[in-house]
Amino acid sequence: MKPTRRETLVLALAGGLALPASAQGSPGAGRAGTANGGAAIAPRRKTGIEGQRKSDLGDGRYLNPALAGDRPDPNILKDGEDYYAAFSSFLYYPGVPLWHSRDLVNWTPLTAALKTNIGVVWALDIVKHDGRYFIYIPALDPNDSSRPLKTWVIHAESMRGPWSEPIDLKIDNLIDPGHAVGEDGKRYLFLNGGNRVRLSDDGLSAAGKVEHVYGGWPIPEDWIIEGFALEGPKILRKDGWFYMFSGQGGTAGPPTSHMVVVARSRSINGPWENCPHNPVVRTKSRDEPWWSRGHATPVQGPAGDWWLVYHGYENGMRTLGRQMLLEPIEWTADGWPRALGGDLSRPLAKPLGAMAGPHGIALSGFTADAIGTNLAFHAPRPGYLERAHTEAGTLSLAGQGANPADTSPLLFVAGDRSYEVTVELAIEGQAQGGLLLFYNERFFCGLGLSEGRFHAYRIGQEERWPPGGRTSARRLFMRLVNDENVATFYHSEDGKRWTKERSFEVSGYNHNVADGFLSLRPGIYAAGEGRVTFRNLIYRARTSGADAA
Repeated sequence: MKPTRRETLVLALAGGLALPASAQGSPGAGRAGTANGGAAIAPRRKTGIEGQRKSDLGDGRYLNPALAGDRPDPNILKDGEDYYAAFSSFLYYPGVPLWHSRDLVNWTPLTAALKTNIGVVWALDIVKHDGRYFIYIPALDPNDSSRPLKTWVIHAESMRGPWSEPIDLKIDNLIDPGHAVGEDGKRYLFLNGGNRVRLSDDGLSAAGKVEHVYGGWPIPEDWIIEGFALEGPKILRKDGWFYMFSGQGGTAGPPTSHMVVVARSRSINGPWENCPHNPVVRTKSRDEPWWSRGHATPVQGPAGDWWLVYHGYENGMRTLGRQMLLEPIEWTADGWPRALGGDLSRPLAKPLGAMAGPHGIALSGFTADAIGTNLAFHAPRPGYLERAHTEAGTLSLAGQGANPADTSPLLFVAGDRSYEVTVELAIEGQAQGGLLLFYNERFFCGLGLSEGRFHAYRIGQEERWPPGGRTSARRLFMRLVNDENVATFYHSEDGKRWTKERSFEVSGYNHNVADGFLSLRPGIYAAGEGRVTFRNLIYRARTSGADAA
């Protein structure tokens, strides 16, 4: 049984979730330039490829999310005129997806940097140092009881790769690395819980012991949060100061949990002074459009202005995972950052100084590079890439396991509140194949086909009342319609005349119920002995009430 992230933190980071003593008072509620109205009416959202929602409104403004769908713990690297984003990939492999932008609003995928399964990948950090790119990666290894939580690094000459095999830094029981270079020219990793370790000059090994350097911001006792959870440190050097942007409060749980806090020091060695108007970002009410906002990276825009990139859950749509949000900030006269986006319910002016590029990726079809660009296996076994073969728009997938729970389904991120997915499949031998909405091995629903019968799944179990019906078909079309967490599955022998199989309500298939910090993703699976051939995968976003408002 895999330990949950919560269980691991309790064991490995004992005391890390304890609340500090009560702080006197609370930060001021006012924010210069904010939009505090929760009932603002947004303009009709623009759509992109396949009707997918996009942030750019086409009139010099954007509306969050900057990148829809499951983009947890976003980390941003500015490299000249280019911006690169990386996200936690947990049990999805190929892992560590990398995206590119020129304006922080329009993003396209580059590659997945991590092919080797090192375990559950959590919040990471991308950096360029001396002309080379590095990604520092914490991962939980459920197969290593002596060292379950490790920190790794991969490196490359280009963000497009090829990336090195992961190197074990021998930094254990800590997460959320943030790279920094001190005034002494030495390299450091800052980690959760206010810890730090010095790196070797080449960045490929630890060169010192872990030391505690920062205690976080004292959260008022009456705030409704998940836990203290000091994590996600990102270091910015600006105007003679080192700024530490951290997450606190817990990245899920109650909508008001997560927040962004800032501290600064004249030296990489401290002492660290907390910002007088912490937290600089926080969801204050469950009525706001974005819940649990936090885990921020500060980044300078193309025109020299400043922005925060962080994640949050969409109100009522936790199943989509933590989505990437973009908010402008200003620097006060005394050198502290101040967020300007309010509750992010309204359009904001786009970053200036760069031309808008393309946004998103087509989710339809089986291209040669689909696995790693938009498709990923969940919890794959060794040699997982050998299971799949793509050719001429078809994907042949070898069976594994007995049902979707242990078959390592092939999934993709959907960023729309409502959408439909259609696919054609043919089973060979004693295989079972089908179409899913999959959170983890305990929470999924879907429709499958094996020789002579259908299989229907709900809450990770095969339905028995009623069971799947009989059929003589070995080739079928299947369709999933997900209408704001009401999922309906259909099947057809010709792709024209459809039979509705059954519907499920899936809003509970999310982290606060199922743990794991994942998202509910559509995808396909192949189980049993034999292969399943998939073709004609079609994704289409459907307009929901929230998007049309």
